[in-house]
Amino acid sequence: MQSIKRNIVALKTIFVFFCTSQAFAQDDLLKELESSSEKEPSYTAQTFKGTRLINGHSVETIGEGTLEFIFSHRFGRLNGGLYEMYGLDDAYVRLGLEYGVTDNFGIGIGRNSVDKTVDGYLKYKLVKQSREGSPVTVTAFGSTGYKTSPKDADVPDGFQRTDRLSYTAQLLIARKFTSALSLQLMPTLVHKNWVALDEGDNNQVAVGVGGRIKMTPSVSVNLEYYYRVNPSAAASYNDAIGIAVDIETGGHVFQIILTNTRGMIERSFITETDGDFFDGDIHLGFNVTRAFQLKGKR
Repeated sequence: MQSIKRNIVALKTIFVFFCTSQAFAQDDLLKELESSSEKEPSYTAQTFKGTRLINGHSVETIGEGTLEFIFSHRFGRLNGGLYEMYGLDDAYVRLGLEYGVTDNFGIGIGRNSVDKTVDGYLKYKLVKQSREGSPVTVTAFGSTGYKTSPKDADVPDGFQRTDRLSYTAQLLIARKFTSALSLQLMPTLVHKNWVALDEGDNNQVAVGVGGRIKMTPSVSVNLEYYYRVNPSAAASYNDAIGIAVDIETGGHVFQIILTNTRGMIERSFITETDGDFFDGDIHLGFNVTRAFQLKGKR
């Protein structure tokens, strides 16, 4: 009997020790998880559905190893009447590719049928919105465009090939206020190596504003407006305005657009929009993006 009692006491001691050890281990694990969560800020995701707000870029960058194909299309003006099938007889297209070097850094190239312009750009997310840190997301954008139109035989005397170049520098600053509302500010500088006498300065400044209102988990309405700070009084250009409906379908983001510009790169739609939105010079268009994962996630 004594030996049995000793064994029972021993078992009780082992059981109590085991339970106590488990409790301490769980406490240590909880403390470790809490400390790690304190160290790693929770970044805001999907401020916008895709990398394009409407005509211009959003703060979003694509993931590392992802190749995004971008097909942008604008028809002619809706006020062209029945003879022009309300703009459907005309077409302006940009084909582009963007690759995510890292989750925060992307490079892109494209070709726009307006002015037959070839463009390339760099895009880097400098700051991410988070609960514990920055109240906004900030992305830097820089691009270069080369106009291949007009042909060399049709250019003015003294015109150099470098005169075909233009450059754009932007800061994209956005905040996701709620799951349904995001707003973005876009201070912009466009430099053209050559401008006609009636086209204003070589350096042109604009401030863009835009936003997204989420209607359903896969549908949102986007707005975009670019105010030109120093427009030329002699040039008959207008501020670019755009309204779009974003539809997300798996790996695609499809945008249906109404805008007063044919241009699909910054130099064109910010400084050379010749349509008056409120006079009916509105182009129906769309952007379609398709992402391909070329590199596995780490």
